Amino acid sequence: MSEHIIKATGRNVEGKGASRRLRRAASIPAIVYGGKSASQPIQLEHEKIWLASQNEWFYSSILSLDIEGKTESVLLRDMQRHPFKQIILHLDFQRVDAKKELRISVPLHFINQDESPAGKSSDVVVTHEMNEVEVTCLPKDLPEFLEVDLGALEVGTTIHLSEVKLPKGVEIPELKLGKEHDVAVAVARRGRVETEETEETAESVEEVPAVKVAKKDDEK
Repeated sequence: MSEHIIKATGRNVEGKGASRRLRRAASIPAIVYGGKSASQPIQLEHEKIWLASQNEWFYSSILSLDIEGKTESVLLRDMQRHPFKQIILHLDFQRVDAKKELRISVPLHFINQDESPAGKSSDVVVTHEMNEVEVTCLPKDLPEFLEVDLGALEVGTTIHLSEVKLPKGVEIPELKLGKEHDVAVAVARRGRVETEETEETAESVEEVPAVKVAKKDDEK
C-alpha cells in the first residue's frame, strides 16, 4: 500500500463567512473527525488537492494527513464540489483506527481483455458492469484497487462478483447476502447480432402505423 501524504493547516475561525474567505484565498475548508479525538477544522491548498483529486487513490486509499507536522491516518468521506466550476468547496476526513475494520469502495481494474477469446473477436462487445466494489478489511489490508482478469473470457460468458480475486484479509460483504447478490462484473456479448435485432424491431414498429393509416384512408 503506497503512502499518500496530504498537507494541511489548522484553522480557528469557522462559519460560512470564514469559509468563503478561505475559498477566495484559494484554500479549501475541511474537517477531520472520528476516533477518540475531537473534530478538528483544517484548511488545504486548493491547487494541490485538486491535482490529488484527479487520482483514484484519493478516494479509496488511506491518506496520511499532515497537519502542521502531526500526521494522522484518514479516509476521505465526503467532497463538496461547485456545481459547474472546477472548485472543491469542502472536504470531510475520517480518522482511521488501525484495529477497526473498514468498509469502503475500491476501484476495479480490468486486465487482459484484449488477449481474451472475447476480446479478440471483432463482433463481440465486452461490457464492464461495475467500476468499483465495496469491501471490508483492516486498514493495513486495504487495497488501492482490485484486478479483474478477463484473459479467459469467452464469447457469451459472464464474470461474477464471486470470481474477483481478493487479497488476504479482504472480503466483499455483498456476497454474504445470498446468491442473488453475486452480480455480473463483466459480460461478453455478440454486438452485431444485437444491432441487427434492434434494427429489425425498429423497422417492424415503423411499418405498423403506416398500415393502419392506409386502412383509415381506404375507409374514407
